[in-house]
Amino acid sequence: MSMITSVEQLEALYGLPGEASMVKELDHLIPEYAAFIESSPFAALATCGPEGLDCSPRGDLAGFVRIHDPKTLMMPDRRGNNRADSLRNILRDPHVALLFLVPGSGTTLRVNGRAHITTDPELCVSFAVEGKPARSLTIVEVDAVYFQCARAIHRSELWNPARHVDPRSLPTPGQILEITSRKNIDGEVYDREWPERAKKSMW
Repeated sequence: MSMITSVEQLEALYGLPGEASMVKELDHLIPEYAAFIESSPFAALATCGPEGLDCSPRGDLAGFVRIHDPKTLMMPDRRGNNRADSLRNILRDPHVALLFLVPGSGTTLRVNGRAHITTDPELCVSFAVEGKPARSLTIVEVDAVYFQCARAIHRSELWNPARHVDPRSLPTPGQILEITSRKNIDGEVYDREWPERAKKSMW
């Protein structure tokens, strides 16, 4: 297997980035970039800790990540599985990256920055949904923000309903848990009870 082991080899293969790839990167939000964050109901959050990297989905009502100012984002943390992998990482290494998706749009938005966690009661209440405040907030100081061109979304046909996978063709969470727990968890019961449990613990 032929391996690339230096930046020089990489640049020889790919060449240097074009002007558009560089001028789009800013250290603050402009209204055009803010529009994507305000329209996005989903983001992937990447963090790094002593155990390695983590990438976690974050989803909520569109615009759930609040723009406090051109250099600051606020993201609520809701009820979940309590692993808190991302939050544990942020406590030990503040560097984070966010990838925002907007359904129907091929353009994504990338934000790199440094984060801290707050449980300020007034702020958490301001993010309440159905009367339930955020458990905590991740505050992100923006270091770099730029859009990603649509090639990946177009190649994957992500928003094309004809390409959607029938969930019934995939293993269910219950089936996976039954295997990984060596049958300590009853998969059929887990799958049957999950919709009602999720409904009660969504926020």
